[in-house]
Order: sequence, then structure tokens, then C-alpha cells
Amino acid sequence: MVPALTLVCAFSGRRARIASMTPTTFSVRTLGCQMNVHDSERMAGLLLDAGYVPVADVPEAAARATEAGDQGADIVVVNTCSVRENAATRLFGNLGQLAAVKRERPGMQIAVGGCLAQQMREDIVAKAPWVDVVFGTHNIDVLPVLLERARHNNAAAVEIEESLKVFPSTLPTKRDNPYAAWVSISVGCNNTCTFCIVPSLRGKERDRRPGEILAEIQAVVDAGAIEVTLLGQNVNSYGVGFGDRQAFAKLLRACGEIKGLERVRFTSPHPAAFSDDVIDAMAETDNVMPSLHMPLQSGSDEILRQMRRSYRSKKFLGILERVRAKMPDAAITTDIIVGFPGETEEDFQATLDVVEASRFSSAFTFQYSPRPGTPAADRTDQVPPEVVTERYQRLIALQDRISTEENEALEGTDAEVLVTSTAGRKDGSNDRISGRARDNRLVHVTVPEGGDVPRPGDFVTATVTHGAPHYLVADSGLTGGTFSVRRTRAGDAYEAEQRAKEAERARPNAVGLGMPRIRR
Repeated sequence: MVPALTLVCAFSGRRARIASMTPTTFSVRTLGCQMNVHDSERMAGLLLDAGYVPVADVPEAAARATEAGDQGADIVVVNTCSVRENAATRLFGNLGQLAAVKRERPGMQIAVGGCLAQQMREDIVAKAPWVDVVFGTHNIDVLPVLLERARHNNAAAVEIEESLKVFPSTLPTKRDNPYAAWVSISVGCNNTCTFCIVPSLRGKERDRRPGEILAEIQAVVDAGAIEVTLLGQNVNSYGVGFGDRQAFAKLLRACGEIKGLERVRFTSPHPAAFSDDVIDAMAETDNVMPSLHMPLQSGSDEILRQMRRSYRSKKFLGILERVRAKMPDAAITTDIIVGFPGETEEDFQATLDVVEASRFSSAFTFQYSPRPGTPAADRTDQVPPEVVTERYQRLIALQDRISTEENEALEGTDAEVLVTSTAGRKDGSNDRISGRARDNRLVHVTVPEGGDVPRPGDFVTATVTHGAPHYLVADSGLTGGTFSVRRTRAGDAYEAEQRAKEAERARPNAVGLGMPRIRR
């Protein structure tokens, strides 16, 4: 039984909203990696399941959005990242902006979760006392309870767990769109890279059983998804926890047996554990896409050793060679850190040499920033910032040249594009729709006048007419060239979702009161 006092307090805290029949709205802001995106979908699912309403579904609430990023919501959740040095600075800058909004919005609550919350804990409230809730990476499931506790006690609720209690993928989910889904296969990381804080915040690697993963994939496919991305800090070490080192390759092949699943991707693997059985599974499974994100970090063997990255440049290049031998059209992306402590000009040149040889389609490049609590942060041989910046600019110039050359080489070829609901920068002024090709390149496609307009979740095929460093343009439909649309059940699901939202908004007093549900 739930104590009557709890019910009274929860009710009294919402009295004004109940009187005006307005809901309690929420927004979730995501900073960081794909795992954070996955976790944010779980946070949104928990809040939705607890009776709160996405602010985007309440136009009168969304209309009061400010430049602080609150989106007009009553509950603002910030899912943080701690990978970059300025992560804390950015967070507290944003929290400062939200404080001003909170003063003008009675009953507003601010919650901070994610890796930085796991790291800083009570210090977040000490520095930003207007924050109501702090929770970590291991206890996403308690978010609704902590919000109610903070409201009831009129005091910040801080709760951090040292190890995972509930696997995030078992929690309710509100996905950003119905046509694509993130599915976590593992959490945590067993590596000890000297620059990375993630293992201490996410914990040791824990694998889900294959049956659980495949059941979740089947569920999202049944709900309309046609693309799934498998997530883990090191996906190709999946299975070590239950004694099957080929489990990831088997999982990829099993995905190929799921009817209606058209595209499978995964991120991120680790070069040290990337094996030929995974390459074979990728090449031989029709719905596994020819795209691979393979983090390099540095092309210098000495720097890789100091990073505790258990591979060297020769092994890395060998992986790319074997991937391209089996999948000639594969697009390979990477991560690179510039200015790791002790990096010499010779070390940096080695990175440039490997980048030149690798021919990445794109690269996520970072200037090294020390993270407190990591071995690299304590080193006294930090590279001067001006040197790091100069090297970084040289790397960017090299990769932009390579990306441009690789994309220009695709001019005249056809691209099958899964249309997304997020418009690219080229869309508004050019009446283009955007999406991802099979190799995960961003493609902007022009719909010819009178042509069939694809919905998010549909496929469009067009000929690439221009290759730029960061995207492709396919304007073939303008001149009578290739342009075809394949409508999908994912597009049907998107359209049905939009119709349902419009119908709900049109109904008077249709939105719930935002009262939390009582669990026994």
C-alpha cells in the first residue's frame, strides 16, 4: 500500500495544474555518445510510463521555450557526458541558464543524470543548488521516484549506485522515431585506456543474453522499426562474459533471420578484439550494412602503447584491408585524438600517415583534454595547447580532402536512402529530404516536382550528383534521372504516429494530468 501522506503530497504538489487541466511536461536533453541516446530513450519512457507528457505534445507548453534549452517543459532532464574536459563547464553554464527559467516557472524541476552525474554526485547540487535530482548511469530506473521525492521533501534528491541494478534495455522506452531503434547488447567496459573515464563510470562489461537481445529486436521490428543499431562500449568482445568469443558474429547472423529487419548497424568495436568471424558475418548477412566505425585514436605505435590500446598501426590497417576485401564498398569511420601527452611531431606524422592510408569516409577528431581520475591527466608532459590546435587543423584538412575525394568518387552511382525525420541543413532552402545510405553516409535528395514524397521510414533511390566532405547530394530527379520511392511499414508507422499526435492535440482536455502512477 502507498501511504496516504504520499498521495496527498503528490496531489497537493500538482493542485494548480489539476485545476487548469494542464499536464506536467518533460524534456530530455542528451549530451554525448550513442549509449547516452539509448539511455535518454529509457528516461523518456520511464517518465511517460509515470504519467508525464512529452513537452512536444503540448503546444502551449512548448511555446514558452527559452534559449536555455528547456523546450518549455516542467521537468528538464539533462543526460550528461564526461568525456571532454569542458563537460562540467558546459553543464553548469546550461544549469545557470535553467536557473533563471526555473525562477519564472513555478514547480519546474531539473534533473541531471549520465556519466558526469555519476562522477560528480552531490557536487552538482553543491554548485547548482537549484537542481532537484541527481542520478547516475547505474540507476536510471529511479528517475520518477526521485522527482517525487524531491517534490515531496522540497529538497534535492541525489542517488548514485556503484553497480548496475537494472539493465537499461528492460526499462520502458520512448524512441525518437518508430523506424529505427537502438538496442544495447552490453554495458560497461573492461579496457583500461589511460585517457578514458568511461570504465570507472559505466562499470565492468556486462553482456545480455542473446535471446533477450533478439527478443527486443523482434519487438521493435513488430512495432515498425526497419533499422536497428546494436550498442556496446566494445561490441566485438560481446560473449566473453558467458564464454562464447564468437557470440557477436553469431548475433549478427541471427539478425539476418529476422523478417522485416532491413538494416543492422553496430557501434563501437575495438581493433584489438575485432576478428575475421565478425567480418565474415558482416559480408554474408544481407541486412548488416557495409559501414564500420573503427576507432584508431592514434597512428603512432608509441602513443598507442601509452594509451594502453592493445593493437598497433599494422594490425589496424590489416583489419581495414580484410574488411574491404570482403566488402569493397564499405564506408569506414574512426575516432582520433590529437595531442595526447608526450605526442611528438613524429608521432603525429604517423597518425597522418595512417589516416592517409586508411581512407576513412569521415572521422570524429578530438583535441586531447585531460579527464580527472585518468592516468593520462596526471602526466607532466602535456602538449602545449597551441601545438595541439595547429596539429588538429592539419588533421582536419587532411581528412576533409580524403572525405571529399571518397564522396566525389560516388558521383554517378545510385544511393538507397532511408529517409529520416530530422532535416539536414540543405533541406529547408532546397526542398530536399535527408537520410542515410546503406553505408551510413548522409544524403540530401531532391524530390522532383510532382514526384512521390517519401515519409520518414521510407526508402528513396536516387543518383548521387555531388560529393561534399560531409554529405552527398542526389538531385538526379530534377533532370528526369533516377528517382524512386519504396514505401515501407516503417513509413506507415511514422505516419500513424503523427496522425495520432494530431488527433490527441485536437481533443479538448485530452492530455493527462501528469499525475504519477502508483506502483504496488
